[in-house]
Parts: sequence; structure tokens; C-alpha cells
Amino acid sequence: PISARGRASTSRAHVQAAHKCYREPMKFSKSLALIFGLLLVAGAAVPAVHAQDATDADEPAFTGHKDKSFKSGAEVSEFQAEVSRLMDIIINSLYSNKDIFLRELISNGSDSLDKIRFLSLTDESVLGSGEEANLDIRIKVDKENGVLSIRDRGVGMTKAELKENLGTIAKSGTSAFLEQMQKGGDMNLIGQFGVGFYSVYLVADFVEVRSKHNSEDKQWIWESKADGAFAISEDEGEPLGRGVEINIYLKEEAQEYLEEDKLKELVEKYSEFINFPIYLWNSEEVEEDVPLSDEELAEQAAKAESGEEDEEDLEETDEDDESEENDEDDDEVEDEDEEELPQTKTVKKTVWDWKTVNDNKAIWLRSSTEVEDDEYTKFYKALSKDDKEPLSYTHFKAEGDVEFKSILFIPEKPPSDLFDNYYNKAAALKLYVRRVFISDEFDELLPKYLSFIKGIVDSDTLPLNVSRETLQQHTSLKTIKKKLVRKALDMIRKLAEEGQDDDDDEEAAVAADDSADEEETKYDKFWKNYGKAIKLGIIEDASNRTRLAKLMRFYTSKSPTKLVSLEQYVERMKPGQKSIYYLAGESREALEKSPFLEKLLHKDLEVIYFTDPIDEYTMQNLTEFDDFKFSNASKEDLKFGDDTDAAKARLKKVKEEFKDFIKWWKEILPSEDVEAVKISNRLVTTPCSVVTSKYGWSANMERIMKAQALSDDGRMAYMRGRKTLEINPGHPIIKTLKDKSEDDADDEDTKRTALIMYETALLESGFMFEEPKGFAGRLFDMVRRDLGVEADAEVEEPDVDAEPEAAAEEAPKDEL
Repeated sequence: PISARGRASTSRAHVQAAHKCYREPMKFSKSLALIFGLLLVAGAAVPAVHAQDATDADEPAFTGHKDKSFKSGAEVSEFQAEVSRLMDIIINSLYSNKDIFLRELISNGSDSLDKIRFLSLTDESVLGSGEEANLDIRIKVDKENGVLSIRDRGVGMTKAELKENLGTIAKSGTSAFLEQMQKGGDMNLIGQFGVGFYSVYLVADFVEVRSKHNSEDKQWIWESKADGAFAISEDEGEPLGRGVEINIYLKEEAQEYLEEDKLKELVEKYSEFINFPIYLWNSEEVEEDVPLSDEELAEQAAKAESGEEDEEDLEETDEDDESEENDEDDDEVEDEDEEELPQTKTVKKTVWDWKTVNDNKAIWLRSSTEVEDDEYTKFYKALSKDDKEPLSYTHFKAEGDVEFKSILFIPEKPPSDLFDNYYNKAAALKLYVRRVFISDEFDELLPKYLSFIKGIVDSDTLPLNVSRETLQQHTSLKTIKKKLVRKALDMIRKLAEEGQDDDDDEEAAVAADDSADEEETKYDKFWKNYGKAIKLGIIEDASNRTRLAKLMRFYTSKSPTKLVSLEQYVERMKPGQKSIYYLAGESREALEKSPFLEKLLHKDLEVIYFTDPIDEYTMQNLTEFDDFKFSNASKEDLKFGDDTDAAKARLKKVKEEFKDFIKWWKEILPSEDVEAVKISNRLVTTPCSVVTSKYGWSANMERIMKAQALSDDGRMAYMRGRKTLEINPGHPIIKTLKDKSEDDADDEDTKRTALIMYETALLESGFMFEEPKGFAGRLFDMVRRDLGVEADAEVEEPDVDAEPEAAAEEAPKDEL
């Protein structure tokens, strides 16, 4: 086979012509290729000829079509023994799905039609006239005899070509044709079967290939059971005019391929975009009006007369005072009834006719500038079986070492199981080779997070194995994947730019409350449906992390009802701001009330709200954007970027002043949970809060991990780490508690208050108690003291002095 670079240099007309009439074999794995080479070199291409008549051969006992024999007087030839074994490998090992036999045979017919169309460019007479000039493929079934027929009006094969090509396994006509075209040599090498033809024996007991070539007056028939022998004789059946007809005598277990619906389904799946019309001999029930026979008319008239007599009997029983005017009206109605007697009847009739089953066109072969929007929409609906229009699409042609054409679509709504079985789900792309569907179960073409994208990829240079069912591992796959991912992300980026807010920063801040009333943009719909997929991409795809980050959308403290991007956030940053602040939690409403935001909001710094559980994982992988670091508002060492020397000196003085108080409070708290007590720089109105270390789990992450069905307690204990209690030195509660600790450091009430304040801050910061009963007991004890209830006050039991009989009478019956 010629190289991909050589194919690229061939003109388009030549490439179309070079499609071989019967599909050339694709690349084998190394071991199988070695077997082919050895067998072919050993003389597999030269069949032995016997003078023995076909009728003299011993006929083993077969059922069904297995007793089918060659035509009398035909010349019988045998495959070489090695080739017979190889055919057994091809039929029973290379193909895992029987359905593909129809795809292979239709592809063969399509390539044969390509060849005759190419030849007609220089000699119109090769097409003939009348029906012979129609280039199409026709499929017909004979249910009574169990025969499936596939016919094309392609170039056909001579007797010598039948013998050479069908008796030589994996004879590649197209590769030889391409080589001859480049050399300017003989153009008559196409019209040969590759390995694909022999997939027919997955479903066939016996196969006939009837062929007529323009260069011969006679029509020939090739027959074989794939049991080591084949026969060629002059065909005395229906004249073909030109082309090939393959008659497949189906196995007993393959009778399903005689059903019209099954064949229609396979054609639509595998060969929907073949260049030539594919017709199926189809039956349809129609209603038809036919005249009534004389007997039926007489019977109808008799029934009408019987009805009149019945009416007369009824009239005799009527009251005597019935008016003559009513009698006349009845007579008129009877006359009308007689005149309205039907002269025809409706019957159901079965009509047979040729029906086109591949109406859709391969629009990806055209330039994107030539295709209208409604054509893309129609193509998408046919491809995806979706009744809605796509959100967006991209149509492109990739050139270079690997050439392919592709159209990618974003569905308006995702499938309900988009994230179910995520890592075992294949991409929703269909792979075509020369408009022939190969498979839609490839993991190599798109990463998992883009599995929602639908579309097609069509290439002549993909390295398929001989059955064309599995892509071999090849460096070209990485190139294809890289280009597909880049085009897909560009498509999403353009969709985002369509709905980009054009307002300036000040207008965006003022209009934030009004934005909820605005119409939802296409990208808002996209983010609502596929935002999780983009976040998964940030986690999984390091090479495209920056591109994906630009696609993120979120609400912020300054835009609580309108989604914004990271680029918009950076544009609105305050002078001197060095970090992108964010906070993750259960809901936007809960985050807006978080004590962690007090100082940030006080300084008019914008904070991103993350409310999706996956956001915590995403931000572990996305550490910066446009050289600005991300800063979690719930973690320790929060910096605002505007610290002055005076502020640092003031903080140092406060720390010194609270040094003993901090030490006292730290000793009260459980050492296994609390790492330190510090002066806070983030609190304004809240007395204290609890934060985690920079690399530990936040309160929101702890909540998410505890909810996991298969969570690891050991890992949780390690990642959870110890917490830090931050106190607001200016808060009156903190000041009062400090004074009390200085007056009497051993006072139990003061210690209890300090412990309850820590536990309350723990709850407000989003953490959960390991032992909530201890906190509840201390809280109730504080309430008791505030209400003046004595510590030894007894709990009164309810009054149970009622009479047992009275209680029994009042009790419901079902309790007795």
C-alpha cells in the first residue's frame, strides 16, 4: 500500500477512483501479517485445477443449503491447503460481529461503482444506457429459499478476475490500482476482493457471485462453500448487463438477515453515508378502494330491502294520529339511503417496491463554507437520533501526517447517564473510513470528560486491523486525539464568547441584581448541563488545564445571580490584589453568611462561590490562573496583599498582648484536634472561627469525604489534620473572656465557656462533631445556669395515678 503522504498528493478525482471495487484488507497485527506473507509466498495465489466434474465429487450430508452443489460441467478448482486453513481463521476468528458482513459487501459494491464512474469520465459508453446507467446498490431477499442478494452496477469482473481474485485470499486490488495510477499504467486492476468479502461466510452456507464485465460478452458465476474448493461457469441466469450480484444462501442460524427491518437497521448503521443510493426490496401494506362484485352488490341490495321491511313493520305499530307529512319525510330518507349504497370497498394490499434506505448525505466531505446551518441540524438529528437542535458544532479538515475530516456537535441536553460508569464509557464519536461506518466504541479519540460530544471522524489513513473493528495502537491516534480535543475546546470557547458580557466592570457590578431577568444564553445552558465535565477535564487533562479554566463559570460575592469567568474576575481585581479568593460550601446562601468572608467583603474583595462537590477536587489541581494564586478563604495564613508596616507592627503588639491568653485557651482545648490558637486577620463581627492547615482538608471537603460510601477512616484522619482556632481580638466577648482568664485561670466556668465557644465556632465554620453529646451537655448546663435552675433539681415524672380500668376504657381498641 502506498503511504499516507503519497495519498495526499493524489488528486481528489484519482482518490475517489482509487476506491477499490471490493475492500482491500487493512493492516494485520505483526503475527498475522507474518502468516499471510509466508502463505502467499508459498503459492497461495495459484489454485490447482482438476479435470474432475463437479457432479462427480463426493457430497457430504448437509442440512439446509449445505447440500448445494456446483453447476454441472463447471470447471472445479481447489484452494491450496494452507489457504483453506487461512480462510477458516478469517471466517471464525477475525470478525466478532456477524452483522459486519453486510457492511463489507456494500462497501465492495460502492468501490466498484466508484471505479465505473471514474472510467465514465473519459468514456461515457462504459455506463451503457437505460437502467444500466443508474449507479446504485440493490438488496433483495427470497424468504422462501433463504437467499439474500446484493447487486451493484459497478465495473464487474471477468472470468479470469473471478478466478484470480476470489481464489486468492487477501488479494488487494486497490493498492495495486493506486500504484499503477501513480505510474500511469494499466487502470484495470481494481474490482478485486480483499479479506472483507470472506466475512460473508459468517452467515452463509453457500455463496454465488454472478458477474458481468464490459470487456466480455459472457456472464460468469463463481460458487463456493469455503470448504476448500470453488467453481466458475458460464451464467445462464438473468442478464446483469454489468456489475456483480452476490447470492448468499444463509445458514439456519442466520435467518434473521431475511427480515427487511433487520437489513434496514444494518444499512442505516453501517452504510448510511455511502455515495450511491442503496435500495431495499421492501413490502408495504396499503389501503385501496376496489369495486364490489356482482354478488356483493346483490347481497347489499338484499340487506337494504330487508331493512325496509323492518321499517314497515315498525310503522304499523305507530300511533294512528301520525301525520302524513312525517310519512313523506320517511320515504325521502329511504330514497336517499338507497342512493347512498356504497359501490366500492376498501381492502389492504401488500405492495413490493424498491425503497431508498440511505437518504442522508456525507456533508463532512464538503467544505464548511458550502454547508448551510439547516443541513448541519438535519445531519445532527440523523446522526444522534435527537429531536432537538445542537447547541453548537464545528466542521473541519485536518491535514498533515494524519488526514481526516470531522464534524463535532454539542447536544442541547446531556444523556441521563452521562456520569454513570464514567471511566468505562466510550466517546460518542462514530468512526468512518471512506464513508463506511467502522465503530462508535473507541476510547482513543476523545478523553472521558468530552464523552458528551457527538460527531463523526472520517479518515482514509487510520490504521485498522484486518477486520476493521479495532484500532491498532499507533502514534497517529495521539495526533488525531490532540486535534479533536483542541477543536472541541475551541468550539466550546466560541460558544462562550457568543454570550460574553460586553458591559464594563462598573456596569457589571451594578447590573448584577438585574441579570437574573435576562434571557439564558447558550453557554449558560452548556455550563448548567456540562460544567461538571469541564471540571473533570481540569482534574484529568493537565495539558489543556489552562484552556479548560477559561471555560469555567461561577457565582461570586459581586455577581451572586450571574455567572462570570476567571478572566472577568481578574479584570475586576483590586489594585495590589495578588490572589484569587474562593470559598467552597453546600450552597451560595450558606457561603454568603460564612465568617471566613467578613474581612474580604469588608475590603470589597470579590470571592468566588463554589457549591459543587467536585469543585474541591478541581481546585486541588487548579492552583493558579494568569499568574495569580488561588487562595481558599477557609484555610489559615489568609493574606490580603495590602499589609503595611504599621499594620504589621500593630498585629505584633496585639499578639504580644494576647500571648498568655492564647496559651491558656490552647491548654483547655483537646490537643489531638487543635494545633494552635491564633489572632485572626479575617474576622470582623464574629468572635472566633476554626480553620484548617493550608494542605489539609477544608470543612466542606471533610463533609464530602464522610459522605462517601467507601471512605477510608485512616486516610480521613491523616488528611483531616489538626485545626486552628482563630480569635477576633477586638470582639467584646473575647476581651471579656480574656479578662476572666487573667482574674482566675482555673475557674471552671471560664474554661467551660472557652470550650463551648470553640465548639460553637467549629459548627459555624462547617465542621462536624465526633462526639456531639459532650457539646450538647455543656450547652444545656450553660442554659440551666442562665435560667437559675439548680444543678440538683430533680426531673418530675408524669402523673400515673389514673385508675387502670379508666385507662383501659380510654385506650384505643388496637392497643388492648
